[in-house]
Amino acid sequence: MAKIALITGATAGIGEACAHTFAREGYNLILTGRRMQRLERLAEVLNDKYNIEVAISCFDVRSKAQVIENLQGLPEEWKHVDVLVNNAGLSQGLDPIDKGSYDDWETMIDTNIKGLLYVSRVVSNWMIDNGFGHIINLGSIAGKEVYPNGNVYCATKHAVDALNKGMRLDLLSHGIKVTAVHPGAVETEFSEVRFKGDKERAKKVYDGFEPLVAQDVAETIWFVASRPAHVNINDIVIMPTAQAAATNIFRK
Repeated sequence: MAKIALITGATAGIGEACAHTFAREGYNLILTGRRMQRLERLAEVLNDKYNIEVAISCFDVRSKAQVIENLQGLPEEWKHVDVLVNNAGLSQGLDPIDKGSYDDWETMIDTNIKGLLYVSRVVSNWMIDNGFGHIINLGSIAGKEVYPNGNVYCATKHAVDALNKGMRLDLLSHGIKVTAVHPGAVETEFSEVRFKGDKERAKKVYDGFEPLVAQDVAETIWFVASRPAHVNINDIVIMPTAQAAATNIFRK
């Protein structure tokens, strides 16, 4: 029987790369995101290329009601989730604390913290009932360091780091693995979202050095997911060679 991975935020970037990686390894997939057309197209590509089964569910993780309704509405056979990849997350703006946007703050907090909690609350109970599972939380170097104007985004990723540790402790007696993967600079649509569609500003973030790409992070996620049953990677930081710390990047 094929294993099942549930990946949030699967319509682009790291989530989409994870979908391809787990499909390559023979997993059936539950893919969630806010863009139905992208989910449908991705499901079709994965089914054709890897001959796996794909269930898609279009909802916004910020909505507790949508999360519960859509996940609990899945057929029972899809609730035997082996791996949950809590990938959905974003950054909005890059302003000092005194000039920050209330809307940006709420979007980041609701997505990066509350969304992760809503999904984990549902799926962790499936895993407890099933007697197995692995939760992989996407953090960030921003969850290890704070940088100028990163204030609220860094706070949300520090929260992910703390929640990851809390999940590890709380789910220990159930035999459920918990891992956080913290990437540095990854060239995806992340910066474009942060700068609200300003592609030129987003592009400059990666000028002069070779950043990570989504597949680099997906392969790291697959590495931690594929360890033997007695091995749990608690926490891993993956950086471009040119990046030593959040704001320390060697640009040629």
